[in-house]
Amino acid sequence: MPAEPRDLADIPRPRPHRSLSFYFVLFFLVLPFWSVTPLSCAFLLHALTSPFTWPTRALFVIALLEVSFGIYCYCLTSRISNPNSFSHSDLLEIQIAFKRLLKTGLASLPDDGGDEESLDILRPASPDESITQLEPNDPRAIDFRNSLRTWFRGATWSSIRLREMHQWLYWSIYNAEMPDTLSHAQRLVLNDALNHLQKRTGTEILEGSNPQSQPMRLTIDPVKIHWRPLTYYILLTILNRFLRGWFTTRYKAMYDFYDGIEYLIRIPNDWNPSSELRPIIFIHGLGLGLMQYNIFLRHFFTHFTDRPLLVLLQPQISQDFFHPRFLTPLNRQQTVQRLVKLLDKLGWVHLDRKWKSPKNTTKSEQESGRLTGTQSTGVTILSHSNGSYTHAWILKDYSMIVTRSCFVDPVTFCSWEGDVCYNFLYRSCTTGTELLMHYFVGSELGVANLLHRHFDWASNSLWFEEIPNARDPSKTLFFLGGKDSIVNSERVKKYLSSHGVKKGLRYDPEGRHGQALMAGGHGHTMILQWLKDSSITT
Repeated sequence: MPAEPRDLADIPRPRPHRSLSFYFVLFFLVLPFWSVTPLSCAFLLHALTSPFTWPTRALFVIALLEVSFGIYCYCLTSRISNPNSFSHSDLLEIQIAFKRLLKTGLASLPDDGGDEESLDILRPASPDESITQLEPNDPRAIDFRNSLRTWFRGATWSSIRLREMHQWLYWSIYNAEMPDTLSHAQRLVLNDALNHLQKRTGTEILEGSNPQSQPMRLTIDPVKIHWRPLTYYILLTILNRFLRGWFTTRYKAMYDFYDGIEYLIRIPNDWNPSSELRPIIFIHGLGLGLMQYNIFLRHFFTHFTDRPLLVLLQPQISQDFFHPRFLTPLNRQQTVQRLVKLLDKLGWVHLDRKWKSPKNTTKSEQESGRLTGTQSTGVTILSHSNGSYTHAWILKDYSMIVTRSCFVDPVTFCSWEGDVCYNFLYRSCTTGTELLMHYFVGSELGVANLLHRHFDWASNSLWFEEIPNARDPSKTLFFLGGKDSIVNSERVKKYLSSHGVKKGLRYDPEGRHGQALMAGGHGHTMILQWLKDSSITT
């Protein structure tokens, strides 16, 4: 008799030890930055009891500014620490997304998608499946349990109890702390979700509570923010403003904004909106803004002189502390509606004015834009990392305007499994790379505010069937790195491959997060070639 599948969901996940690189980064990079504020405070106390000289006065002013800034940041941190109970998606959309994630992996598909003849059906697989009771030893149930336990910080599945599962389900549906008393409607919704979940996992969640298996609830959990000095933000702002001006001068780009959308744009004088050379939109990820993507953008503007380019600037994820929208990012509806209106204004897309207003748009947006469409000349979108969320929003609401899509290190796929959330915000750092990522990006005030208080999992999850021409390598390209410390690339690769994505999926076993955009690499060259020639099928 064949052996029963091993229950991976009940094998404790190993706890890696801290490497030497962790301590190197801690002592030579993180601590020097972190200690600026406490050292400034100590210097102020010392200076008050010492004679003032000109150097002392200058240092006193700098220290006073740093301490004042630290107090101000503490106030901002306290302000955003309160849980965000606002639900970005409506209940029906969340319920549809929840049942959609339960169907993922149900279809009997080979991991590589099978042969070409099996892909004749436009959208085979998960959406067509029904959620039925699985046996505990069903490989599909084991795999689902093993991935879902990530939301419980890697606890073994058998240790998760009903209290914590209810808390996680309530948060995922209502984006709030579960109250002691539920309304009748809430109880019906919660029971329905639990019933489907238990069928999918092939198990029954045991009664009781286990504090050791606390769920991750991104938008209501405490926010982890580590301060950084005022000098850091000032220097970063100066560098990014300089680069913005340098791109406008050196590459004839123009910095502009439209109804809260900021961008760099360059349109060749001889380009025509009816041209087959479609405009390219680049949506960057978390980090340092133009400074982080400087080298790639140089190649980007140099390589494409025959078509329009638009770089979407996002201050809320670029540590642009002095920007007025630093802590008030645009939500999905605002971003998509305004960006599409901008593209319509530029003549890059042509949208039908005879429409039904998309849900969740305001009356003013409906009256001013009337923007849902059926006709479009289209644009190409290149997104990296967190930028894939905005990419996903556009595909969900206006897929007809996107002629080609390139996803690099996308975090939007399989995000329902919790790996991105855990790796970026909850995992204890053990390597220098993880510590750099956590301190300089993940725990920064603006980034933490966006991810912890404005995250909408239903909107941010992109499903295979929502991608136009997903299997056509000339129109859709995916780049994954096997050593990505944020994305579980193996899971994303399996998800895309099982749905028939073959030639359009580029997987580098040694690739790290962001490496595909680094100049000189094979991925970087391939991305630029693919963007330039729509006939390339990799």
